[in-house]
Amino acid sequence: MELLRPLRLAVASRGPDTELLVANPVELSSRGRPLVFYDITLALKNLNTPIFSVEIGRHMIHDREWEVYRILLDEGDGLPVSRNKIEEGVRKILMGWE
Repeated sequence: MELLRPLRLAVASRGPDTELLVANPVELSSRGRPLVFYDITLALKNLNTPIFSVEIGRHMIHDREWEVYRILLDEGDGLPVSRNKIEEGVRKILMGWE
């Protein structure tokens, strides 16, 4: 399953705000991947999308531990790019396609 879908990404509304959710499985050695957060922030910087706040946590989902990043985007004057572009840009950086 990790080869088919190594990470999960979603851009969702949280009330009046926009939230980017990124979840990736924790390795069997219980180590996370420290570059995931760096890659997310790099992708958002490239898209000129400011970050308001970030929460990082670990959750058990279907007997598997996942590292979940909840990024609240700063929409000061509205998002500079569409939600689809944000999701696509972050996915490309995380998967190494860009």
